[in-house]
Amino acid sequence: MADERFLVTGALGCIGAWTCALLAEEGVEVVGFDYGTDDRRLRLATDATIPLVQGDIVDGEGLNRMFDEHGITHVIHLAALLLPQIKPNPPYGTAVNIGGTVNVLDAAKTRGIQVAYASSAAVYSSDDYQGKPVPNEAIGHPMTFYGVHKQACEGLARIFWAEEQVPSIGIRPWIVYGPGRDHGLTASPTLAMAAAAKGEHYRISFGGRTQLQFAPDAARVFIDSARAATEGARVFHLGGPVVSIVDTASEIEAAAPGVTIDVDEETILPFPEEFDGGPLEQAIGPISWTPLAAGVRQTIDRLRAAPG
Repeated sequence: MADERFLVTGALGCIGAWTCALLAEEGVEVVGFDYGTDDRRLRLATDATIPLVQGDIVDGEGLNRMFDEHGITHVIHLAALLLPQIKPNPPYGTAVNIGGTVNVLDAAKTRGIQVAYASSAAVYSSDDYQGKPVPNEAIGHPMTFYGVHKQACEGLARIFWAEEQVPSIGIRPWIVYGPGRDHGLTASPTLAMAAAAKGEHYRISFGGRTQLQFAPDAARVFIDSARAATEGARVFHLGGPVVSIVDTASEIEAAAPGVTIDVDEETILPFPEEFDGGPLEQAIGPISWTPLAAGVRQTIDRLRAAPG
């Protein structure tokens, strides 16, 4: 792996930070790219020094220069704006999420690089396969800016394969949790863990059943996807075990005795609760999922140990 040089866009986000951390742990060269400068999530994930380039994913020329300057061989594209960031400025949110993905695919095209990128379970709505696992090839009907953006990115990846032979693997995470997951519509379980780490009570803002995906596990999937030899533009559900939010609250309380974690069981997220992850494992190999109790405890312990 000495000849690998990874670019991780969105490196200061939760999955991006863990992706950089795991690559650094392997001894692989990795360059992080992000619009922001707040590296607290990265510092939560690793003590390693990760080279960071500040820039805007909308700037295609700057992105191309970075590919060349660092001799990039693998790219994991995670840079995106989430729904709370899109709503105040939909034109810019669209430029980042869709235009930025075009820039990454275009940069990969001229260099013969495969792209691993983040799509999202938000490409579906609660009307899609309600009450049963969503098949990997199911057509979604997104009901948010973010979901529509991600669906468009999947389509763009297909076009870049059909017309330019750029191979890609898109991954649709659902509810990612763990150290560094501190914003977004589905961050509430991790915010509950952060509160518990400080000895504070918390109310999780939604209930029901869902797939909770530990951030380091998700990061490993993106790394494996960037390395997997593939043809075409493939897209997969991240999958993982299904858990109830009430059981998640109980695990948090067990990891932080004396803390009470309530759940708003009347509020159910407007998305399916389960996605079939089988095709992903067929493509990249078995995924070793961290058990919920262990993931909760690791999250709380790491947050307790974090400075400040």
